[in-house]
Order: sequence, then C-alpha cells, then structure tokens
Amino acid sequence: MTKERTWFQTALKVKGSVIGAIYQRVILCGIFGILVSILYYYKLPVSQPILGSVIPSIVLGLLLVFRTNTAYERFWEGRKIWGSIVNTTRNLARQIWVAIDERGIEDKDNKIAALKLLIAFAISTKLHLRGEEIKDHLEPFMSESKYSKLRLTTNPPLEVAFWIGDYLQIEYSRNCLNSYQLTSMQELLNILVDNLGACERILRTPMPLAYAIHLKQLLLLYCFLLPFQIVQNLGWWTGIITALVSFTLLGIEAIGLEIENPFGYDANDLPLDTICNTIERNINDLMSLTPSVHLSDKNI
Repeated sequence: MTKERTWFQTALKVKGSVIGAIYQRVILCGIFGILVSILYYYKLPVSQPILGSVIPSIVLGLLLVFRTNTAYERFWEGRKIWGSIVNTTRNLARQIWVAIDERGIEDKDNKIAALKLLIAFAISTKLHLRGEEIKDHLEPFMSESKYSKLRLTTNPPLEVAFWIGDYLQIEYSRNCLNSYQLTSMQELLNILVDNLGACERILRTPMPLAYAIHLKQLLLLYCFLLPFQIVQNLGWWTGIITALVSFTLLGIEAIGLEIENPFGYDANDLPLDTICNTIERNINDLMSLTPSVHLSDKNI
C-alpha cells in the first residue's frame, strides 16, 4: 500500500517535472485544436487526414529518442566523473595522511592544509562548472594569500591542483616520501585534473544547433497539423487530445534539454552540493584519525 501511495505521489508531483517549462506551449496547442474544432463545426474544410503522412510518427519518435538518449548519456557521464572525483580525493587524501612523514611540528599542519585543498578542489570545480565566482565559503580551506589569488584566476580548480602538486614535490624534496609514493599520488592528482577536463568537455559541447532547431520545428509542425488529422473523428475532443499529445512530445524534448547540462541547479541535475559535502565530511573524518605507523623507512 505504501508503494502504491508513493507511486501516485510521484506521478502527481509537479516539482522536478518539466510541466513548468512546457505548459504554455501545451495550452497553445490545445487552444489551436479547439479552434480547428470550431471551424469544423461550421462546416469549413479543415479535416485533412492526409496530413498524417507529412511527418510519420516513427520518424519523430526516433528523433526524440535519440535526443533524450544523447542528453542522458551526458548526464550519466557527468555522474560517473563526479563519482571518480569522490573516490580519487579519498584515495589521495588517505595516501597523503598516512604516507607522508611528519618530521617537524609544522608537518601535520601542512598535511591538513593539503587535505583542505582537496576539498577546495571539489568545491571550486563545482563553482567553475556553474560559472560562479569564488565565494567566501572557500576561504576556510586555504591561506588568505591563496584565497586572494584564487579569486583572480580563470580556472580555480586547476590552480588548486597545482598547489597540491607543489606540496607533494616539496615533501619529496624533503625526503618525506619516496619516488614510488610521489608517482602514485601524482597519478591520482592527474585523474582529478582529467575529471575536470571531462566535465568542461560536457559543459562546452552543447547539442548541435541545427539538430535542436530541426527537432523543435518538427515538433511544432506535428502538434499543429494533428488537429486537422483527428477533428473528423473526435470533434470537440480535438483540443484535449491535441494538448495531451503535445504534452507527451514536448515533455520528452524538454527532459532532454534539462539534463544535457547536469551541473546546474535544476531538480534533475547532479546533486553537486551534496557530493561536495560528502567529500568534505570524508576528509574531515580522515583527519580525525591517527595513523598507527608512520613510514619512516621509504624503502618499505
């Protein structure tokens, strides 16, 4: 019974759906259908069933399926990339926390600063993909000088990745980690930068404009020709049926449009705020742990 109630609650939910984006066009198509019904009632020759062959339903259906699948692939690829960012930051944070020796009083503070930069990388990546400026909530994760510099750079996450790499090189030069450990950590850092580039590729490679225009034109043509095809059989029901068909077709197209950029604020976009909070929580939990063994012997 609970599942049934949940199913109906989801089916009737407006928030998170595309109704708000398409209702005006659906109403317009419905009104046009009613207008055709009125003209048919007054014996005007508006019934043209032959128009059904102008745009075959299967052609329009295939175009919509291709549009939606392409958008979903972008959405799912974005989700996999952010999953990789979560896993890679965990692994890199763990290696930094456990493998790098603490030879001086300030070494632990430097470690903590490096781990906080990993959190800053995730948050700055989110802001970068959303086209937002660096905000004050990044300030706790770095020094004041770094924060001031980050606000002026054009690619903040790349700058943060440079600082993390610089820290690893300094610790290697101090012999606090060996070449194998440095290589392993640099590879993880490279994965983070690759993930950043993959997100930018999704963001900056929109659906080809000609395809998007052509699909919209076909949708409009189909929805406005439909009343002429069905008015003879449906009469005064033409407007309602036209609105329902328009709701279906325009809704599918709107879903593809909404999810093709998965990094925004829409209800159907990736929960980047939650993902960044998860990364911050994981790294804070890690910093509360004390490694049982410090690898003083770099040959182990």
